[in-house]
Amino acid sequence: MFERIKSIIVKEFIQVLRDPRMRFTLFVTPMIQILVFGYAANTDVRNVPTAIYDLDNTYESRDVIRAFTYSKYFQAKYYITTDAQQNRLINKARVTAVLRFDRGFGRALEGNRSARLQLILDASDSNTASIVLGYANQIVSRYSQRVLQGRETILLEKKVAVPSAEMRDRSWFNENLESKNYYVPGVISLLITVMTLLLTSMAIVREKEIGTMEQLIVSPLRPIELILGKLTPFAVIALVQVTFVTAVAELWFQIPMRGSLLLLLGCTMIYLLTSLGVGLFISTLSATQQEAMMSTFLFFFPANLLSGFMYPIQNMPVAIQYVTYLNPLRYYLVILRGIFLKGVGFRILYPQMIALLIIGLAVITFSALRFRRSLG
Repeated sequence: MFERIKSIIVKEFIQVLRDPRMRFTLFVTPMIQILVFGYAANTDVRNVPTAIYDLDNTYESRDVIRAFTYSKYFQAKYYITTDAQQNRLINKARVTAVLRFDRGFGRALEGNRSARLQLILDASDSNTASIVLGYANQIVSRYSQRVLQGRETILLEKKVAVPSAEMRDRSWFNENLESKNYYVPGVISLLITVMTLLLTSMAIVREKEIGTMEQLIVSPLRPIELILGKLTPFAVIALVQVTFVTAVAELWFQIPMRGSLLLLLGCTMIYLLTSLGVGLFISTLSATQQEAMMSTFLFFFPANLLSGFMYPIQNMPVAIQYVTYLNPLRYYLVILRGIFLKGVGFRILYPQMIALLIIGLAVITFSALRFRRSLG
């Protein structure tokens, strides 16, 4: 039995690696994807194009403007003087924010009164607008504290109470709040899912198209031997890709790898039961490689959307949240981010591992039984 399985494994490796285009797909494409995702999948907002609308034109208003423009978040692109200019820049999407000071801003501060400034945002992208608003609130809060500290002595001499509250934040696991640390580990799950689905489904369908599947059926191979021989090479390739992409994430993008690489590879092997099983199932439904490719993406896109990679599961409708419990990609993402960012081990991740194992065994068993029936 093992000799027959070994022969199929060797045949699959030779068939996959002898094609230059397939070698490019297996080893160069993941490199390109991790680089593209690493730089593009980034929700950090920097250098927000901003227009300055200063009708007060005092030292105080200019001091606030300096606080905004000297930060890494706002970049002054335009200095305007009319409402028409403001409306035109926002309508044409030339700026995301307008920092506006009406007359009397500086005089109010000099008189120890509350001074108001206005931040006008293009909120077409609500997520970006929320982030920009948070940055602006932080800058204004720091400026207010600085002004208050400068006048605290004077206010105390006048026996005016100066109540204050101070909050100090501490971010765990992602100290600098860099979104790439959150997204890049998730890219591993996307790469592995796409590659294993495509390789498994198309490799088996290709055997059907060129007529070699009939030769395998009449050979002494049993169905289980054929399945193991077909799936094992793709599992090995997937583990190599995980190791390679992990090295790129850690060395190139400086993503912290706080957990165990062996645990990561072990969890990946459990996840491969599902992805290889789905690929095997797709191969039983498809007659051509084009059908296999379309079916692969028909499965992949909903799985990706419901995994929590791009959108928080907590924000989805309750009914959809229950559906995500059937999505193995959801559990694998939790494992990846837990190992990379938190450095947690089996004691914390075992619920996700058990869920992955149950789903994986169910999928691979069902797909193998269907594949055996299709062979008959």
